[in-house]
Amino acid sequence: MTTEARPLAADFEPGTHDAWVKLVEKALKGGDFEKRMVSHSADGLRILPLYGRAGDKPRVTRTETERPWRICQRVDHPDAHVASQLILDDLQGGSDAIAIVPHGSRAARGFGLTAQTVSDLDAALAGVALDMITVRLEPAHGGRANAAMLAALITQRGHTPSECAVDFGLDPIGTMTATGVMSAPWAAISKRLGDAVVALKAQGFTGPFLTCDVRGYHEAGASEVQELAIALATGVAYLRALSDTGLDIDDATRALSWTIAVDADQFLGIAKLRALRRLWARVEEASGLTPRPIKIHAESAWRMLTQRDPWVNMLRGTMATFTAGIAGADTITVLPHTAALGLPDGFARRIARNTHLILQEESNIWRVADPAAGSGAYEGLTDELAQAAWTLFQEIEAEGGIVESLVAGKIHDRIAQVREKRASDIATRRAAVTGTSEFPLLNEAPVKVLDVEPRATTPPTALREGDSELTFAELISTFKEHATRSKVVQAEVGATTATPLPCVRLSEPFEALRDASDRYLSEKGQRPQIFVAALGAIAEHTARSSWIRNLMGSGGIEALISDGYANANEAAEAFAASGARLACISSSDAKYADMGEAVAKALKAQGASHVYMAGRPGEQSAALEAAGVDAFIYAGQDVLSLLRKLHDHLGIPTQ
Repeated sequence: MTTEARPLAADFEPGTHDAWVKLVEKALKGGDFEKRMVSHSADGLRILPLYGRAGDKPRVTRTETERPWRICQRVDHPDAHVASQLILDDLQGGSDAIAIVPHGSRAARGFGLTAQTVSDLDAALAGVALDMITVRLEPAHGGRANAAMLAALITQRGHTPSECAVDFGLDPIGTMTATGVMSAPWAAISKRLGDAVVALKAQGFTGPFLTCDVRGYHEAGASEVQELAIALATGVAYLRALSDTGLDIDDATRALSWTIAVDADQFLGIAKLRALRRLWARVEEASGLTPRPIKIHAESAWRMLTQRDPWVNMLRGTMATFTAGIAGADTITVLPHTAALGLPDGFARRIARNTHLILQEESNIWRVADPAAGSGAYEGLTDELAQAAWTLFQEIEAEGGIVESLVAGKIHDRIAQVREKRASDIATRRAAVTGTSEFPLLNEAPVKVLDVEPRATTPPTALREGDSELTFAELISTFKEHATRSKVVQAEVGATTATPLPCVRLSEPFEALRDASDRYLSEKGQRPQIFVAALGAIAEHTARSSWIRNLMGSGGIEALISDGYANANEAAEAFAASGARLACISSSDAKYADMGEAVAKALKAQGASHVYMAGRPGEQSAALEAAGVDAFIYAGQDVLSLLRKLHDHLGIPTQ
C-alpha cells in the first residue's frame, strides 16, 4: 500500500480577494463595507481589514540585532542620594540603561534631578559604572551645560570616553516647543551645536550627541504622519547645522538619534517606527550616503497614561513596549504606571522594568530582526505613513524648515486640528479610555507615590552685555574646576521664541469630573447621585442600566440601581426615598412604550429636577418629552458635555 502526500489546499478552490469580499458583504447583509470594515488613522489613512501579500521591502532593523533592546530607567528624583539608590535598584534588577532627567526638562514633569555641580551629578550616579551601561541625557533648557557636566564627570572618573555609550540629548528645537524659547537665533544655535559635537568628539566620545525628540509633539496631540514629518525635518535641520559648521556629512549623521513616543496602538506604532527608519534612509541616500540603522529611543506615551485606575497603565505600557520592541527600538523606557500621579516609588519602577524582562526573556520578541517584514498589513501601513510624512516634510521645508514653521505657529495649527478631532472622539467615547471613560471604578483604592512635590522651573539667567560665551570645551573645563551650573548657563539677547506646545493626557477631562466628585464626597459624605428607574425584569433593563452606571461613573456620579420596578408608583416612591434630585429611566423600548410616559410624570411629580432616559426611542420621543423627559442619553453623544451639565444640576463646583 502506498500513500500519496497531497497538500491540504489542493482540496479547496483557490481563495481570492474578490471571493472574500463577497463573503463579507453577505455577512454584512447590506451594511456599508467602508463604514463597517475600514477604519482610519488620525491622518485619515485607510486601515483595511485585509491586506494582500507584501512584495520585497528593505528590512528596517535596530543597530544591535544580536541582543535585546536596552532597558532604560529614569534618574529623576530631585535628591541626588535618593536618585542614586533608586537607579542602583533598577540596574541590579535588570536595567542596562539610564536616562538622566534634569529638572526643567519636559520629561521631568516638575520633578527631575537637580545637579548644580559635577559633584552633585556624581552623587546621583554613585556606584553606577557609566562605562558598562547606556546613558541618555534628557533634553532640557541649558542642554549644553548638562552635556558638558556629564562629559566632565565621565572623564573625571577616569573612564575612556570611546568606551562609553552616551547620548548627550542636545535638542534645542524640541526644547523650544516646551519652554517657548531658544536662547539665541538659529544661526547662533547651529554654531553652538557644531562646537559641542566637535569638542565631544575631541574628548573621544562617539555619540550620539543630538537627539530629534518628537515626544512633545505627541503630547500636544500630533498624528503619526505629523510626528514622522517633524522628526525628519528636525533631523535635516540638525544635519544642515552640523554640516554648515564644517562637520563631515557622514559624521553629522552619526551624531543624531531619535526619541519617539509609542502608545498602545500596536499596528500604527510598529509602522511608525519602521517608517522613520525608511524615511531617514531616503535622506541619507539623497545626501550621497549608504543608509545605516539609526538609533531610536522609544518611550511609552505620556499621552495615554491615566490617573484613575492606574493599574490599566501596566497594560498600556506592555503594549507600547511590545510595539517598540517589534519595531526595532534600540532603547526603551516604560513610564511607571503611577507616573501621572507623582514621582513613582520603587514598586512602580520595578513593574516598569519587569515589563521589558518578561517580553525579552519569556516572550523572546527581540530574537527576530524586523518580524513585521513581509506582512501585507505592516508593510502597507509603513508605506502609507512614509509617503504621507514625506509630503508633509516637504511642506515644512517649503515653509523655511522646522524652526521657521514653529515660530510661525504652522506646526501648532496642524497639530491642533488633530487634537480637536481626537478630543471629540474622547468626549463621545468613540475612543475609549479604559478605567476612566469606560469601566470606571468609583471607589478605587489610592496608589502610592513618593512624597515629593513638583517644582516650578526657574527661568534661565540672561547673558549680560559685555559677557563672553564659553565654548563647549571651556564649559567642560569649567565644570572640572568645580564651577556651579548657574555660573555657566547663559541665555543670549535675541532669543528665538515660539508658542509652547500644550501637554495633554487623553483622560484629563474625565479626571477633572472625578476630582470634583471626590471633593463633593469629602464635603458631603457621599458621592453625587442619580436615581435609575429601571423598569420591568432584570433581563429587560440590565443592558441599558449597566451602560448608564458605567457612563455616570466616568463622571464621578453614583447610579442608584435596583432590580427593577413593576409600575410608575413603585419607581416614584423609590426615587423619593433615595434622596436623589436627578433620575434616569432605563429599560427596553417596548417597556418605554408601555409605561415610560407614566414613569416620567410620576418622577417629576415627586420632585425630580431633571429626568433622563437611556436610549433613543425614536417615534416615542415627542410623547416622552411631553411627559417630562428632559433629555435622552445614548451612545455616540458628547458624554463630557452631558456629565458637565449633570454636575451643574447637582451643584458640584468645578474647582
